[in-house]
Amino acid sequence: MRRLFPVTDETAAPAPGGAPGGGTGREWGPAELAAAYAYPEPGAGEPVPCLRANMVSTLDGAAQHDGRSQPISHPADMRIFGTLRALADVVVVGAETVRREGYRPARARADFAAAREAAGQGPAPAIAVVTAGLDLDFSLPLFTSPLVPTLVLTGAAAPPDRVAAAEKAGARVVTAGEGAGVDPARVVPALAGLGHTRLLTEGGPRLLGQLVAAEVLDELCLTLSPTLTAGDAQRIAGGPAVAVPHRFALLSVLEEDGFLFTRYGRPAAH
Repeated sequence: MRRLFPVTDETAAPAPGGAPGGGTGREWGPAELAAAYAYPEPGAGEPVPCLRANMVSTLDGAAQHDGRSQPISHPADMRIFGTLRALADVVVVGAETVRREGYRPARARADFAAAREAAGQGPAPAIAVVTAGLDLDFSLPLFTSPLVPTLVLTGAAAPPDRVAAAEKAGARVVTAGEGAGVDPARVVPALAGLGHTRLLTEGGPRLLGQLVAAEVLDELCLTLSPTLTAGDAQRIAGGPAVAVPHRFALLSVLEEDGFLFTRYGRPAAH
C-alpha cells in the first residue's frame, strides 16, 4: 500500500527494493491504518459526534455485484473495513443489508484492544440496525451473542410485538423517529445520547442516501474498485436526489493493486 495524498516525503521516497511510491507492495499494519483513518480530534468540551460511511464502488458506479459487495472488494479493502470498525463506537446498518449480507456481531480485535480501552470504548463496536418494521431474525448471533448488545433503531410507532421480540433476544431498542420509521436526522443524536460519538455506517445504499439527504454524514471512506460490472446494480447511495449537490473535501488517498482508498470530509468539519 502507498499514500498518494496528502503528498509527504514518504510518498515520494523509494520503497525498500527501489519501488517508487513510499512502500508499494508492503502491507500496512494496524497502527498505520488506524492513524490514516483516525477520527477528528475532539476540541474542548463535550465530544462532537462524527458519522462516517465506508463503501465500495466499481469504476462504472456499482456498489454490489449479484447483490453483494464482496465480489468487487480486495484484501486491503477488508483490512481497512476492519480498521474502521475497530475505531468506531457503533456501526450503523440498514435492515435489508443485515438480511442480505448475513451480518454477524463485530468481533474484538487484539491489535486494537489497548487503544479501545484507553479511549473508553468496549471490546468491539455495537451494531445498530435501522429498521421500521423490525422484520429481523432475532435468533441470529447478531442479537443473541454479541460482545456488546446490538442496538435496534426504530420509530415510536414500531410494532410492539416486534419490539418485545427484539428486547427478549437481548437487543436494546432505541427510538429515533416519531412514526413507524427512523428519522435519519435523529440517528446521530440518538446514538450520541448513549455516549457513542465515533459513528460508522456501512450502508446499504438506501440508508446512506437517507443520511446524505438529511445532511448528517461527516465523512465518506470510498474504495474505488478497478472493475466494471455493467448491469443495474445500485450506486453507493440511493433514494431521492438532494436539491443541491453536497461538496466534500478530499482528505486522503491510498492505493494498492489499482484499488484507490479515498477519504472525503465536510469542508466545515475539517
